[in-house]
Amino acid sequence: MTALLDVRDLTIGFGTSEPVVDRVNFSVNAGETLALVGESGSGKTLTCRSVLRILPDAARIRGGSIHYSGQCGDQFNDASGPVDLMDLPEKAMRAIRGNRISMIFQEPMRSLSPLHRLGDQVAEVLRLHRKMGRAEAKRAVLEKFDKVGFADAERAWRSYPFEMSGGMRQRAMIAMAMVAKPELLIADEPTTALDVTTQAQVLGLIRTLQKETGMAVILVTHDLGVVANMAQQVVVLNKGRVMESGQAGHVLGAPAHPYTAKLFAAAPMIPLVAKPARAPSHDDVILDLRAVSKTYTMRAGGWRKPVTVSACENVNLQLERGKTLAIVGESGSGKTTCARIAMGAETPDPGGEVLFRPSPTGDATPVHSMTSTERTAFQRQAQMVFQDPYSSLSPRMRVQEAMTEPMEIHGIGTAADRRDKAAEMLQWVGLDPDMLRRFPHAFSGGQRQRLSIARALTLDPKLLICDEPTSALDVSVQDQILTLLEDIRERANLSYLFISHDLAVVARIADEVAVMRAGVIVEQAAPDTLFYNPQHPYTRALIAAQPEPDINRPIDLDLVAKGAGSPTLWPENYRFEGTQAPALRELEPGHMVRCHA
Repeated sequence: MTALLDVRDLTIGFGTSEPVVDRVNFSVNAGETLALVGESGSGKTLTCRSVLRILPDAARIRGGSIHYSGQCGDQFNDASGPVDLMDLPEKAMRAIRGNRISMIFQEPMRSLSPLHRLGDQVAEVLRLHRKMGRAEAKRAVLEKFDKVGFADAERAWRSYPFEMSGGMRQRAMIAMAMVAKPELLIADEPTTALDVTTQAQVLGLIRTLQKETGMAVILVTHDLGVVANMAQQVVVLNKGRVMESGQAGHVLGAPAHPYTAKLFAAAPMIPLVAKPARAPSHDDVILDLRAVSKTYTMRAGGWRKPVTVSACENVNLQLERGKTLAIVGESGSGKTTCARIAMGAETPDPGGEVLFRPSPTGDATPVHSMTSTERTAFQRQAQMVFQDPYSSLSPRMRVQEAMTEPMEIHGIGTAADRRDKAAEMLQWVGLDPDMLRRFPHAFSGGQRQRLSIARALTLDPKLLICDEPTSALDVSVQDQILTLLEDIRERANLSYLFISHDLAVVARIADEVAVMRAGVIVEQAAPDTLFYNPQHPYTRALIAAQPEPDINRPIDLDLVAKGAGSPTLWPENYRFEGTQAPALRELEPGHMVRCHA
């Protein structure tokens, strides 16, 4: 059988430097899914972009061939046999891009125009390639919006990208790639920054559409759990070269190359728990959130009344000194709002308060009624590590300036003392002090996250709030950052408030877990208790949605859909409508669940 796409000895380079893609070979058949696996910088995306001939201007294909046996327009047809896409005229390539071969890009916000409505952007594919009129194209797009999971297809048609969440924008990108019914879909990290529940639904959607249309899929990812749930063939890339390739069952079941084994070892997994551990004691609490709620008033426009949105409601959390409390949930669940309130960046609604106790024998200080002197001391003792290492460091400041700035603000030491402290903190996070003279753009994503952690540590804080510090990192870099955080916690006796949507990450680092959904805590317990005896349907959905690198343990999409769906569809003991959620009750020592009596 002739492969739909056959890539042979593909070599890509920039200028006169060593090739970044070096003699890569693979093929994919119709109806088959091929996974390109590897860390950032391994050449996965460049390889896929070369298929559509949309490489960066400085990149050059130095050798190899890309043969395509599908339909290629009027000049080439199936009877002529496979054609080399490198030799195809540009007019014929335009007929293929977005039509016969479509691509889902990694970052939907950068791939969608902020000036045009979603419906018009998706319909453009049909007007260009199928010559459809506006009404016919709109009907086809609305039908596709329904299939990709938009609850209100008409509203999605009228919306701009910035009005949608990341998961909804990714669904729109999938609809755009699928609406013309391509023969080959290239999905470049389509779920990297999505919540695990949304990721499971998106993967299920791609699988369903593949069965309906018989298209081939090239899936670019660094997550072996995603590979196990999607792929029949696997190609493992490292530094532009193929390390290992073969059937998914063979590669995942018995990886032969050390690099593949390294990816397996770094992949976070929810542990199999034999029995629950002790309940958290809460004897020495460094941070105490009491009855914290936060509502925002949104302008509705025109003569309509303003809309009130509840970000979090009646949140009670206690963080033990020297321990890690994790808040887990999907985007929009209220996790970051709680973190901002804990830092004093947001004010809770009347009736809520946050208490900070810097020492075991000292008095607790209300964070939101501090004097200016107390607030300065608090800001030195409580620091935050943000989700995006690219935007949390100024591109105009050298690393030394970024590292010493917090100490300058708080008047700590001389200039020489501050430089020495910055160099020491770089060594703490595994970086060379010689890097102080560089700018942030000279570092990888994992190195930038290390810099962000080092910057937060320069003030010798007692509390570190980590907001999704590993969500956009490769699994091996993620493993390094988690190991680093564990080491620093023990070395400096730090307390962590850790924000995440990934239960596998939380299982490794947390001493206690609070699961949030729609602004309320639905379940809270020590990790072992939570994974040994999860009670709430949403907690079960988060656990079920975690992809594992085992083809014999696929994601249970039905369980994910039930738990991540509307609270009105949950089992009777947990069901509620609107904001009338049941109370948080203690089922066993240290195990709280929101349910009816």
